[in-house]
Amino acid sequence: MQLTIKQIFNNNTVIVNLNDDQQAIVKGKGIAFNKSKGNFLDSQKIEKIFYLDTVDSQKNLYFLLKDIPIDVVTTTYEIVDYAKKKFNYPVMDYVYITLSDHIYGVYQRYQSNQYQASQIPDMSDAYIDEYLIASKGLNIINHNLNIDLPDSEIKNLALHFINAKNDGTVQRSKVKRTVDFNKLIQTVLVRNNIFRSRGNSNYYDRFMIHLQYLTERLNNMSDDTSFDRKIELEMEQNYPGSTDIARQIFREIKQLMGIELNSQEMLYFIIHIQRITQEDGLNQKG
Repeated sequence: MQLTIKQIFNNNTVIVNLNDDQQAIVKGKGIAFNKSKGNFLDSQKIEKIFYLDTVDSQKNLYFLLKDIPIDVVTTTYEIVDYAKKKFNYPVMDYVYITLSDHIYGVYQRYQSNQYQASQIPDMSDAYIDEYLIASKGLNIINHNLNIDLPDSEIKNLALHFINAKNDGTVQRSKVKRTVDFNKLIQTVLVRNNIFRSRGNSNYYDRFMIHLQYLTERLNNMSDDTSFDRKIELEMEQNYPGSTDIARQIFREIKQLMGIELNSQEMLYFIIHIQRITQEDGLNQKG
């Protein structure tokens, strides 16, 4: 297989064009040393290769590279690649965006000594594969980025895979109406005196990224299980204020689109809202 360099990020990471017009991210120690765009790579130096199988996957990569370092991006691809190959785990493409954004945010907070352990409930009994993927993912992150995140981070990583799973077991009508979810939800937040500020900007912006892919999730939303509802009630007890705001948002979406969001989505909304309010000194617990 002939590998032609399309873009060089550093001596160890490049994007290549493949013979069939596909692209891939290639990693290997010194693989791009003294190379330039258009040169061929030495395939014997390849340590990891992540295929960009679709146009969307290529677009996602270039979107990520605008704001996120290549080491974080390739770490994300390595985790998702592991999930697909080891567990045959089906995920929607947006997981590359949300997971990269999460890992970069965690990395930044760790480096500035602001990292806080996850408060997400343990759901490992109900989501065994996702937690196994996340456990390996944590090892990959700590190794690739030379940090030492605690085991509690596994819960955060698992939630990304739970939220992005695309198993096709539930067929819903395709959402045809275009809705600006960011604007809708910002209106609810403002109504509750929650604004984007210097203190909460990281979490606020991550929530907005999460919302960009809500329509895609609406088309793949699974039905609630008794376990999902149990977790939702547990979060309501711990974070009643954030839960109330999340339910306001859900009511707005249902009224506008006639769609009921599930408890997994509720959990994600509660977590985002709680983080925003905590960072802005508006802790709503109790």
